[in-house]
Amino acid sequence: MTKHKNNISRRKFLGQSCAALGYTTMFSSLINLKAMAATAMNNSPTISVAGDYKALVCLALGGGNDSFNMLIPRGNNEYSEYATTRSNLAIPQNQILPINPNTSDGRTFGLHPSMPNMQQLFEANNLAFLSNVGTLIEPSTKSDIKNDVVKTPLGLFSHSDQTQQWQTGRPHERTNIGWGGRVADLIQSMNSNENISMNVSLGGSNTFQRGNQVIPYAIRTSGSIGIDGYGREDIYNDLRNQALNSMLERDYQDIFKNTYKNTIKTSNDSGLQFQEAVDGVPEFSTIMPEENNLAEKLRMVAKTIASRDLLGFSRQTFFVDANGWDHHDELLINQASRLAEVDAALKYFNDVMAELNISDCVTLFSTSDFGRTLTSNGNGTDHAWGGNAFMMGGAVQGKEIYGEYPVLALDSDVDLRNGVMIPSTPADLYMAELALWFGVSPSDLTTIFPNLSNFYDTNATTPPIGFMDMS
Repeated sequence: MTKHKNNISRRKFLGQSCAALGYTTMFSSLINLKAMAATAMNNSPTISVAGDYKALVCLALGGGNDSFNMLIPRGNNEYSEYATTRSNLAIPQNQILPINPNTSDGRTFGLHPSMPNMQQLFEANNLAFLSNVGTLIEPSTKSDIKNDVVKTPLGLFSHSDQTQQWQTGRPHERTNIGWGGRVADLIQSMNSNENISMNVSLGGSNTFQRGNQVIPYAIRTSGSIGIDGYGREDIYNDLRNQALNSMLERDYQDIFKNTYKNTIKTSNDSGLQFQEAVDGVPEFSTIMPEENNLAEKLRMVAKTIASRDLLGFSRQTFFVDANGWDHHDELLINQASRLAEVDAALKYFNDVMAELNISDCVTLFSTSDFGRTLTSNGNGTDHAWGGNAFMMGGAVQGKEIYGEYPVLALDSDVDLRNGVMIPSTPADLYMAELALWFGVSPSDLTTIFPNLSNFYDTNATTPPIGFMDMS
C-alpha cells in the first residue's frame, strides 16, 4: 500500500530529519567541506596545464604484511637459506611463481603462488618491487643500533607508530600531518576546483592525506557521502529535502548560525557535484572481480579519475585501505587469501587505467605498518621492521627489484634479532621519488621529509631510487 505524504507522522519526520543532520553522514559532510575551505585559503595563483594530470594511489596494507613470503628467493642456494630461516612458513619452492627482472645480482626470485596477475604485470614492465624498505632516521647498521649510537624511529614494532610514520615521513616525531597532505598544501593550486579536496580517501580519515590546509575528502564505493538521503526521489525524502532546503536557504540573523548554514550548504553542493560527475562515467568494459572489496574501492578511484576534467583536477591523491595483514597465527592460509584479493584487484585497476588511456599518469604504491619476522612464532610471525613494497603504473620503470634484497640467513649483518630485517632502503627515498614524479620541487623535499638529507642530496641530478620515469 502506498503511503501518502499526509500519512507520515510529523514527529517521526522531524525526528528523523534532525537525526540525519546530527549523525555521521553530516559530520562527514563537514569534514569534506573543511577540505574545500582549506583549498580556498591558498593564495597561490591557479595553474592550469592542459592535459597534465597525475594521481598517486596509496594502497595501505594495514597490519603488517609478511612481505618476504610475497617476494621470495627461488634459486637453489638462496631458497635453501630462506627455507631454513622460515621453517614451517616457507612457501614450497615448486609453487613460487618465477619473475625475471631486467637487472640481476645473480640471484633468482619469484612471487607467492596467489599472485599470478602481479607476475604478469611485472613481466609486462607495469610493476616493480622495492626490497627491504622501512622507516629510518639516519643510516643505521646493526652495531650502531646495538651500541645505541644512532637515532631509531619512535615506537618501533608498534602498529600505531609505524603506520603513522609511513604516512607522515617523520619517524623522529609524532604528528598528524601526512606527507601526502604536505604535498597537497604545496601544489593544490594546480587544480581549478576549490570546492573538493584533491586528496580523496576510500579509507575514511587518515594521516597520509591530512595537511596544514588540505584534508581528505572521504567517499565510499558508491560515491559521495553527503547528507543521508538528500536528492533521492521518493515521497519520504521529498519532504525531508524540502525541509532541509528551507533551512539551508534561510538567512539567519545570528552570524554563527549563518556561518554553520553556509558551511553545510556548500559542503552539500560539493558532494552533489562530485556524485553527478562520477555517476556520469560510463560503465567500464573491464569486468570487476566478484566479491572483491579492494576492487570495488579501486573502481571508485577509477571513476573519480575519469571525472577529472569535469571536476577540474590536474593532481589528485587517493588513499585506499586493505586491512587484515596482522598474521600472528594461520599466516599461510590468511596471507594467501589476502594476496589473492590484492592480485585480482590490481589486475582490474591496471586494465581500467589502460581502458581510460591514462596508465602513464597514475601510480599505485603499497605501504604497510612494517615487515614481519623471518622466524616463525609457531604458526605465524611477529612485528618486525624492513619489508618489501610494490609500485604499479605506466610511469613505473617496471620489471625490476629496487633496493637491496637482504640475505635471509639468521644472524646476518641486517638481522637485528630473530629475523627482524634492518631496512637497507629508507622509506624517505621511496616517498621522495613519488613526490618528485608528482610535481614537488626538489627544493621542497626536505620540508616534507626533514630526514631526507641524511640519505640523499636534493641537488642531485638523479632521482632517489630510480623506479619512476621522470620524463
